[in-house]
Amino acid sequence: MEFIEIPANMAERSAAARRAGHTIGFIPTMGALHQGHLDLVRRARADHGLVTCSIFVNPLQFNNAADLANYPRQLERDIPLLEQAGCDVLFAPNKETLFHGFTPTQYDLGGLDAHWEGPSRPGHFQGVVNVVERLFFHVRPDAAYFGEKDRQQVTIIRHMAHTLHWPERIVPCPTVRAADGLALSSRNQRLNERERRMATVLYKALTRTAELAFREPLPSVLEAAMDVLSSEPEVVLDHFGIAHPEDLRPLTEWPGSDTAVALIAAQVGPVRLIDNMTLNRPTGADH
Repeated sequence: MEFIEIPANMAERSAAARRAGHTIGFIPTMGALHQGHLDLVRRARADHGLVTCSIFVNPLQFNNAADLANYPRQLERDIPLLEQAGCDVLFAPNKETLFHGFTPTQYDLGGLDAHWEGPSRPGHFQGVVNVVERLFFHVRPDAAYFGEKDRQQVTIIRHMAHTLHWPERIVPCPTVRAADGLALSSRNQRLNERERRMATVLYKALTRTAELAFREPLPSVLEAAMDVLSSEPEVVLDHFGIAHPEDLRPLTEWPGSDTAVALIAAQVGPVRLIDNMTLNRPTGADH
């Protein structure tokens, strides 16, 4: 696997791959890789002649200095994992080279940051879109693979790709979960054993929501899920609700479509965790 730190070298590597007739699949990450990341690599491997992964802890998307400082960094461990999963190129720039000569842009996110993570993390999605644009600029992939655990992030990136006519195809991929249902996240490794057990209540609340979705009035479903969350009083809820599947606007009643999305964020011990689940209308249920 090639290790590239300089953006100009990355651009040349991508150009060489195209001259050889390959398409490029890309997985942007902040490192501390887990099986969710590696699943994205394997999906890209099945679709493309060249697979590139980036590892860059993006300071623009952190609005909490302590969270940035404590974000796990373990490049030496990540490299063999990428090699085993089938990654061809690792792009690992530092912030000075990635952002050289670059002034962050204030994008119009179409109101997609008005709810859920947006109010809780001001500027977060602006930082995400700016770094994705920089990474795309240097890597020039044909397709980029993102995990749906960060559902709002994927929604915003797809919106920006469409609005700004980015040539890259955005490929959302299903959330990868541990055996007990907890969504895999780099931040999970900061949980102790007790906190790790408590964190599964997020998945349990989402599962309860999915069981009742479209069968009971939406406010009743939310109440049932909140009862589940109350079983772990040390888990501090940030937000929980049900949204439209396309623009993620909060819903107070079930939509006419056959799907919705439940989204949750909570503080568990030292870390803030997010998760979501698609809710499907049961076959034969009334619209």
